Amino acid sequence: MQFSRSKTNAIAAGLIEEGLLDEAGVQHSTGGRRPETLCVHRRIGVLVGVDIGATSLDIALLRPDLGIIARHAQEADVQAGPGPIMARLRTLLPAMLAQNGIAPDRVLAVGIGVPGPVNFAAGQLVNPPLMPGWDSYAIREDLREITDAPIFVDNDVNLMALGVLWRQRKQIENFLVIKVGTGIGCGIVCHGELYRGSTGSAGDIGHICADPEGPLCRCGNRGCVEAMAAAPAIVAMGMEAAQSGLSPALVERLAAKGQLEAADIGAASRAGDAEADAIVRRSGRLIGQVLAALVNFYNPSHIFIGGGVSAIGPMFLAAIRQSVNQRSLALSTRHLEITSAPLGPETGLIGAGVLAMREALRSGGPA
Repeated sequence: MQFSRSKTNAIAAGLIEEGLLDEAGVQHSTGGRRPETLCVHRRIGVLVGVDIGATSLDIALLRPDLGIIARHAQEADVQAGPGPIMARLRTLLPAMLAQNGIAPDRVLAVGIGVPGPVNFAAGQLVNPPLMPGWDSYAIREDLREITDAPIFVDNDVNLMALGVLWRQRKQIENFLVIKVGTGIGCGIVCHGELYRGSTGSAGDIGHICADPEGPLCRCGNRGCVEAMAAAPAIVAMGMEAAQSGLSPALVERLAAKGQLEAADIGAASRAGDAEADAIVRRSGRLIGQVLAALVNFYNPSHIFIGGGVSAIGPMFLAAIRQSVNQRSLALSTRHLEITSAPLGPETGLIGAGVLAMREALRSGGPA
């Protein structure tokens, strides 16, 4: 829908008078009258973003302009089932609101990201490999006792894609966001809109086969890229290198900690340990192999890499780029950029806020 300049000015003036918009100052003129910036009034209310990861729980209170008011993160284990995670959420969210002087009825909407396939219309997970006990769990209904605001649930990497889309202000319209952590997922943006597929499972690339004779995956198949290149696989290879004595740096770290994490393999790689470097490169190469097929099929302009494993070192991203460039058609990579997600660890939280705001405005909230 398009309006004339006078109609637009009248609508904006009315929204300012009603307290829905604020004047945020003027911009530099490019010729003619200097344009004025408007923003959503801060006292309208707050959005809640929740990012449930395989090993973490991250909650943020956000202004309508998606600025973060407060954030809380803690370790969590989704494999323990929905009970413990949701109990923490029901405790933490009211406490965060109270600590920031925000009444519960000022919550406009809640966006929640989860590491598994989601039936978006129902707001429920469907047979999530990483989340035993969460299948068809009623997340929205569980939170009804603490908020009457509309609640929207989506796959965590879809929320990352929404976060990147908001950050880029739709300047790019066809891109992929890859999350590499305990699992591997892909958010797809096509013509400036998030693409979920016919049933909501688009982007579940972690279960694309990288080697038919590879290790058994949580999904029941063999050789999935997630089973061979995500955090658990990196840790398993690091433990083997340490226990066999092939990696002095990892031997030292294992002796000090008793257990390795993906970050330890990354640190050893950055310090020049050859075995750790080979593990990081192998993971990046396998992920790049899968991404090359996506590049040939979808022809995105950008691929953004995020998730905990993306921080293990520059060699990881370099290996992904090299593998994609080797295996993709020249035309599809001519202008392709592969880089880190622009908002870092807050990408998913910002995306949860985008989801909450967009869907609440679009539908008025679920029935």
